[in-house]
Amino acid sequence: MVKFKRILLKLSGESLMGEKQYGIDETRLDEYADQIKEIVGLGVQVGIVIGGGNIFRGLSGASKGFDRVKGDKMGMLATVINSLALSSALEKKDIKARVLTAIRMEPIGEFYSKQKAIESLEKGEVAIFSAGTGNPFFTTDTGSSLRAIEIEADVMLKGTRVDGIYTADPEKDPSATKFDEISYDEIYTRGLKVMDLTATTMCKENNMPIYVFDMDTVGNLKKVILGENIGTLVKN
Repeated sequence: MVKFKRILLKLSGESLMGEKQYGIDETRLDEYADQIKEIVGLGVQVGIVIGGGNIFRGLSGASKGFDRVKGDKMGMLATVINSLALSSALEKKDIKARVLTAIRMEPIGEFYSKQKAIESLEKGEVAIFSAGTGNPFFTTDTGSSLRAIEIEADVMLKGTRVDGIYTADPEKDPSATKFDEISYDEIYTRGLKVMDLTATTMCKENNMPIYVFDMDTVGNLKKVILGENIGTLVKN
């Protein structure tokens, strides 16, 4: 019935803002939790990485005078806040969730290991991976690629506010056309910014497909899991 049995879902921190200018929109958070609950109910094993851009982004902090390494650490903490918020929203809906952190910070979350993550997934818990890779100079896109490969996910789902990958930015260029499927090599040659290059290369080299879709439309996550063609598949 389901197309993917184990997924890594990447959510952006900015999307958690919803209609707000900063922080977490409780309505958007609740919608995300409902969508995740739907696919857990289908028996899908779900790992999640959330960005922190709704609270603090290391790179933009560096441009304003912050030390880059400290700025990136602040960004990692922002992802932990978002992860705790999502785990709380899921637990309210009777979905067990476990927050794993790439940096030791018990009792806020458990220190990440592949073994813990897979045990959690196999028990039907939603595993939320926070604090990026635990290192500066790496984005949460790279953290997502790393975790998707480590947990041996069938696919990395990149939930965004657009419904796939286009020849150009559809918000700026009305003539932009959407790809149903595209190769990693074509992403490179066209210079498309799906994720940062480190993340894209990791997925290419480890044969990890990425599916880009609009997560902000309620019900779309379930459609992707059931195999409906509503976004763009990236593969070798």
